Amino acid sequence: QVQLVESGGELVQAGGSLRLSCAASGLTRYAMAWFRQAPGKEREFVAAISWSALGKLYADSVKGRFTISRDNAKNTGYLEMNNLKPEDTAVYYCASSLSVVSTNGARYAYWGQGTQVTVSS
Repeated sequence: QVQLVESGGELVQAGGSLRLSCAASGLTRYAMAWFRQAPGKEREFVAAISWSALGKLYADSVKGRFTISRDNAKNTGYLEMNNLKPEDTAVYYCASSLSVVSTNGARYAYWGQGTQVTVSS
């Protein structure tokens, strides 16, 4: 059974940092991605990483501020978020795919329940 469990979301002031984690089980050799959804908005792509970690993709809105990484020995992915802005406020979802890394959410078959990130101004 595939399971993805996110953690690390919390309330933080603008300019602050957070690290989200995504613990995966039941999968091997998968791409991992982070998406987010703010209230009243559609879900949007944030970042993705291939199994080897050689392939990484970022949304323009987070380039230079967010870093995606993974530790395959721990079956865990991470999203390091720096210089957070109020517009980063959203529920952040971890997703995994047995296919290639992609910005398209439809390519990800497995999703976590999400973790709330709130950035105050």
